[in-house]
Amino acid sequence: MNFKGKNVAVLGFGIEGKDAAKFLKKRGANVSILDQKYSSDYLSALQKYDIIVRSPGVYRYIPEISKIEESGIRITSPIHIFLNEFGGVVIGVTGTKGKGTTSTLIYKILKKAGFDVHLVGNIGKSYLGLLDKLNNKSYVVMEMSSFQLIGLTVSPDIAVVLNITSDHMDWHKDLKEYVEAKTNIVKHQKTSDWAVINKDYKTSLLFANKTKANLIYFSKNNLENDFREGLKLRGEHNLENVAAAVTVAKILNIKKEIILKVVRGFKGLEHRLELVRDYKSIKFYNDSFATGPQPTIAAINSFSEPETLILGGSDKGLNYTLLGKLVSKKSNVKNIILIGQIREQIKKAINEYKNKLKIIDMGKSSMDLIVKKALSITPKGGVVILSPAAASFDMFKNYKDRGYQFKNAVSALHE
Repeated sequence: MNFKGKNVAVLGFGIEGKDAAKFLKKRGANVSILDQKYSSDYLSALQKYDIIVRSPGVYRYIPEISKIEESGIRITSPIHIFLNEFGGVVIGVTGTKGKGTTSTLIYKILKKAGFDVHLVGNIGKSYLGLLDKLNNKSYVVMEMSSFQLIGLTVSPDIAVVLNITSDHMDWHKDLKEYVEAKTNIVKHQKTSDWAVINKDYKTSLLFANKTKANLIYFSKNNLENDFREGLKLRGEHNLENVAAAVTVAKILNIKKEIILKVVRGFKGLEHRLELVRDYKSIKFYNDSFATGPQPTIAAINSFSEPETLILGGSDKGLNYTLLGKLVSKKSNVKNIILIGQIREQIKKAINEYKNKLKIIDMGKSSMDLIVKKALSITPKGGVVILSPAAASFDMFKNYKDRGYQFKNAVSALHE
């Protein structure tokens, strides 16, 4: 698309909005920044622009955008611009959880194999700012969220579909829209492209009917023993991420010994079931990135040791029934510390089942107090896991802030 001389509005001025504004100015566009933090009526005059660039945080189908789209004004997004402009190979990864781990594994495997490869998006570099350094032989690995995929009309060359469950129900209209947004990762692929799909999830399997690409399925159950042995990553759920990365590497004909070296050496990402410290024979794990029930369930299932779980946070409109059932029935879960806005909701889900769990309500206590309480009730040989199953915004700036506060509190423990 030619942006020179066009009046372009960038909606939302977060990381991707700033990236887009810089890119558009370099391409000669007349750029206006519209963000609710600058003006409450920032959407009132969209009709005066030639092109609207929507940042991922701005909901795609708000009435103001739908109205001007009907009048013929072009609606696009930073990720859409990148996919149209870049001539190399894009490997896109989506799923409810595991996107960051899988994207990083794929990137590291390709890097080790000598590819000109770049990790971009939420987990890596800003992508539009990278365009001038890329060429047709470059590879880009991109973590793709539903916020980025919604309304997209172009898909990556290799699309990886992990688990699709439920998330972001506070942003999407409903579960159907969330899943529909995700399908755009495969919907616009060509017959020469690849769709790499997790066959263990019913919803993920449906993506196979939405693409013209070559289909290849993966499953943790079919992962070769060589790729299971010697892993530093904990948990069955991480076998899914390894299986996805291995499948992509095989499509690209990367040698097995290279793949093995990378997956066995990979320690995981920060705030994803990250071992913080072994103190007084109790291990503390930071899983602050678990902002919904599904990754917390995966974390709980990763251990056989006695567990103390720290659960709770701000509301995303999610259902905690399955989480309540699991913690009630899993014999090694001994203690639950509830924090934050939705602690009563989680407590109710747990109490649906008769259990002898010790449940401690700590409200919005400081992380130092929460960690000290966890230490005092966890038996030697046990684990303390911060895996909140909720967003963080009631008590913390974001999941990273929550994770850092936990790590600092654990590091501060002393005899």
